[in-house]
Amino acid sequence: MKIKFQTPTGMHDILPDEQGYFRKIYNVCENAANFYQFKKIDTPILEETELFSKGTGMGSDIVQKQMYSLKTKGGDFLTLRPEFTPGIVRAYIKYGMRNLPQPVKLYSIGPVFRYERPQEDRYRQFHQFNLEILGEANPVIDAQIIQIFYNILEELKFKKLIVEINSIGDGICRPRYRKILINYLKKRETDLCADCRQRLGKNPLRVLDCKEEKCWKIIKQAPQAINYLCNECREHFKEVLEFLDEIELPYNLNPYLVRGLDYYTKTVFEIFEEHGIAQEEKKRNALLAGGRYDNLVKKLGGLPTPACGGAIGIERIVNLIKTKEVKVSSLASTAQTKIFLAQLGDLAKRKSLNLLESFRKKKINIAESFSRDSLKSQLAQADKIGVKYTLILGQKEVLENTIIIRDMKTGQQETKKMKEIVGIMKKKVEKIKT
Repeated sequence: MKIKFQTPTGMHDILPDEQGYFRKIYNVCENAANFYQFKKIDTPILEETELFSKGTGMGSDIVQKQMYSLKTKGGDFLTLRPEFTPGIVRAYIKYGMRNLPQPVKLYSIGPVFRYERPQEDRYRQFHQFNLEILGEANPVIDAQIIQIFYNILEELKFKKLIVEINSIGDGICRPRYRKILINYLKKRETDLCADCRQRLGKNPLRVLDCKEEKCWKIIKQAPQAINYLCNECREHFKEVLEFLDEIELPYNLNPYLVRGLDYYTKTVFEIFEEHGIAQEEKKRNALLAGGRYDNLVKKLGGLPTPACGGAIGIERIVNLIKTKEVKVSSLASTAQTKIFLAQLGDLAKRKSLNLLESFRKKKINIAESFSRDSLKSQLAQADKIGVKYTLILGQKEVLENTIIIRDMKTGQQETKKMKEIVGIMKKKVEKIKT
């Protein structure tokens, strides 16, 4: 039979078997955020379109090609968020967070939307974990953001990580570099791809982010932003690198790293697995990325406020974890279920509802299959999910206020009083853990 409805192109279901991966990544990310005293913020999935066109930048691919935008019945122009940062900055301004003790540390986790060609690790709806620190210009913030993300990847079993880092200057020194870069690229304009010829007139730095073969050869010979930094940007970058040296994070200076968003200033970074460097650089995909954006708050209507942040694409991390020797069970954030409750007859079924609630209150995981009536099928289900014990409750046990404990490995059974069963099973489960 032909299936009538499919997921929209580029979007995907996260099935139960995959939830363990997502749950583990969320837990690692949120535990790191909590340790470093970030506070969670949830912003709307829909924002005013101008927030992104003005914040992310008209010269970015996100605004030019990738936004899902709509006009409401009331005439408002809204966009499904393609990233978190502009929405978080909007909230920072709207709620007067500048009046809070600075810096303000915020994190978000959830879906974002970009219309792009579906391919491996790239979806039109995907999930991000985002960190932002607003209100502090010190280079130590750049290093700390990088360190937190690096530690998250290590905890997720990524090895031999390398930080690719660059400085793209600010409003003082970047105009000069921009002019020099344009002069260089203009002389080679006919050899650039169509997208880069268009970028040359709108945002020439974006040419450096191109992955096309014909452009890559030109990019490798292009002037480097790091050679045209003003004293302030040069000193800032120097201190960032000194902090990374101090905490012994491996990094590689990449003079052609610019990132694809217009709001970045000074530090930009991406993190890769080191074995990827052996591949052609233009074909590598970063595990995560970020940078400093000291002008964005002012650009969106606030007072001048320095800021720095970054984001992890969750689906990309999930797909890479699947290629490693990491079992789903070792990623599960909840304790494995060790107990199954089998019931026989309506009276036992009714009694089982209260019994399950007693286990829940004691935070003891217990599985059941209320839709099945035969003991054989329920024991088969218990065996399938690999529990250590099955509790058997029939009409006789209900009337006697007892319950049977069955050891699924040995088949041995013992009968205990119903009122004592939660305490008994709690001790048995704890003994398994030790």
